[in-house]
Amino acid sequence: MVGTLITTLLPQWRVSAFIGSNIIVFERVWEGLWMNCVRQAKDKLQCKAYDSLLALPPALEASRALMCVAVALSVIALLVGICGMKKIRCTGSNRRAKAYLVGISGVLFILTGIFVLIPVCWMANTIIRDFYNPAVHVGQKRELGASLFVGWATTAVLIVGGALLCGFCCCNRKRPRHRYLAPGRHVPHARNPRPTVTVLSRTSTSYV
Repeated sequence: MVGTLITTLLPQWRVSAFIGSNIIVFERVWEGLWMNCVRQAKDKLQCKAYDSLLALPPALEASRALMCVAVALSVIALLVGICGMKKIRCTGSNRRAKAYLVGISGVLFILTGIFVLIPVCWMANTIIRDFYNPAVHVGQKRELGASLFVGWATTAVLIVGGALLCGFCCCNRKRPRHRYLAPGRHVPHARNPRPTVTVLSRTSTSYV
């Protein structure tokens, strides 16, 4: 969940590339989902949020929507997973219900990883395509930012963690369940039948 939030909020999705005759290195441009930032050589950072939502490129709008959905799913998955923990009593002591909650949490985490992976790979593909496109001006070319690498690492953690939770749910469902009898009810055992004991007790009583 933390990785999803960091990937969504960091403005370092696209960073300026210094190639060819573009040797101006006293400022660096960062482009994110919500704002653009310019960092100068004196460590002065200036950021400006996008003014209009409708003026954004369709790819950026779609990436925003997918990342917002991913953040919401990660929060829901975390809350559902907490409800499935042993020490949490919101579902009582029903282990089967807790196992189902853990499995649902794992599925939601996997879905979150997919929703994070789509915009990250989409943006990376666009950056690489424009970088090698000779029609794009050198000053407009960008490189992969830190947010994309955080997104890939977050996707791996989400999918692996979700798979572990789903595996725990499946293993817990396959365990044999022990049925406990109600107090006062007794079942005779085949190896030690009660009639023999009863006969012995009657014999000893009549003898006395």
